[in-house]
Amino acid sequence: MPLRVRLRRNRGRIVRRLLAAFLALLALLCGAVVVAYKLTVIPDPHPDTVVQSTVFLDAKGGYLGRRGPVDRQDVPLSQVPRYVQDAVIAAENRSFRTDSGVSPKALVRAVAAALTGGEHQGGSTITQQYVKNALLSPEQSLSRKAREALIAVKLDRTRSKDEILQGYLDTVYFGRGAAGIQSAARNYFDVDTKNLTVSQGAALAAIINLPSYYEKAGSDPKVTATLQRRWEWVLDAMAASGNITAKQRAEARFPAFRFYPPGATDGQRQYLIDVAAKEAADRLGITEDQLAKGGYTVRTTFDLTQQDFTAELVKGQKAGKGVRLHTAVVGMEPGDGAVRVLYGGSDYARQPFNDAVSGAVEAGTAMTPLAGRRFGAPLTGLPKTTAPTPLKLTSAYAAVAAHGTYAAPYTVARITRAGRTVYSAHPDRHRVLPEQATAGVAAPARFTAGAGGGITRRTVWTVAYDNRLTLTVALFADKPGKKKDTTVPAQLPTDPSPTEFTEQTATQLWGRLR
Repeated sequence: MPLRVRLRRNRGRIVRRLLAAFLALLALLCGAVVVAYKLTVIPDPHPDTVVQSTVFLDAKGGYLGRRGPVDRQDVPLSQVPRYVQDAVIAAENRSFRTDSGVSPKALVRAVAAALTGGEHQGGSTITQQYVKNALLSPEQSLSRKAREALIAVKLDRTRSKDEILQGYLDTVYFGRGAAGIQSAARNYFDVDTKNLTVSQGAALAAIINLPSYYEKAGSDPKVTATLQRRWEWVLDAMAASGNITAKQRAEARFPAFRFYPPGATDGQRQYLIDVAAKEAADRLGITEDQLAKGGYTVRTTFDLTQQDFTAELVKGQKAGKGVRLHTAVVGMEPGDGAVRVLYGGSDYARQPFNDAVSGAVEAGTAMTPLAGRRFGAPLTGLPKTTAPTPLKLTSAYAAVAAHGTYAAPYTVARITRAGRTVYSAHPDRHRVLPEQATAGVAAPARFTAGAGGGITRRTVWTVAYDNRLTLTVALFADKPGKKKDTTVPAQLPTDPSPTEFTEQTATQLWGRLR
């Protein structure tokens, strides 16, 4: 019998066998998937995604800077406005609230790309992105992609959507070194997440897909224009789904961004963070390294606006060849001890040494108004000190301004963690002089000035004080010593007059700070 005839007669049998084989293979694959799913364990987040930074704020809540290996702070989903959540979902995964944790189409594209060696395929769900970012290594392989999908499905079946979204928002990268929505809100808009507007939330959501490119928004016109188009797309999606009203969409305006990269004043602020970090760690009884990784928020006593004004006011002083000028400024509240301004140097990268806290002011006549007065602890012996620091000098005059009550200087007002206050400052006061001993010295708005170093004039200073503010401006100079990495005092230049500089600076700051 011809082969063609035999095939025709057995066609039905062949089809049935092929179908049976296919169904057996499918059942085997399904069984393997079920077994793999049962054996899949949701891993703990890897360490880099749980480490948090500690953020430092000024007295009014302005962002001062951070310490820590990763710029990230957890924030409860309850503190993320609903429209910010909706913006992220609109930008990254519009079916998030109803899907099973994976996108079948995206998964098929990714598998095909892995098998053919094609370009990496995106389109992962928010759940998959969270698994990839927080729970797995970043390698791109078929086995890792399969494990990602299994974990995503299991995560979706065992955790609430809100838990997954919170984990995602706390770990996703936004550029500018910011991991998580809280750090992104501060880096781009200088606000906490809870204070983000609809427009700002949509902008952050738009950044997620290309964070390293969009991080220059606000400073690079091309990047800004590209991001604005994506921002419009996110808002349109939110309006179409009813997450925002037509009125909100019509009133939305593209937000202004903090300039990036940061300016020179950000580097100067490291002096402030150094002092506050040491004090905060001491108050909590932990190391500075533990503080940096602990996710704390440190509210300082500094006034950032006045700090920046001070930095601008004192810059530009020049000395002779081989001589380096140092300017130190301290502003403190008498009777309380809160330090409002602490200018310790112009360039932290070049000189991390803080002149305001550790610089030595050759006293000269600095203590003349205090001569003959016997201070109690902790200022005992201060009038005889040959080289007090500007901070110590300020605290002594602040005690006089407060009619003999010394208040220990402090720079940390409050420390919180996960929304809970773990430390609050209270003035540490001591009676160091009888009130009558300050008569004739604690006059309203009194200015006093002097110089140290004899005829070589190595230090000049001006102190202004009343019962609301004590302000010290000191200027001193040094030059390289004979031994490597050492310095010795140097003579201040005579033109422009250093005394006039400190007096004029103190007068201008006095008007601003009070």
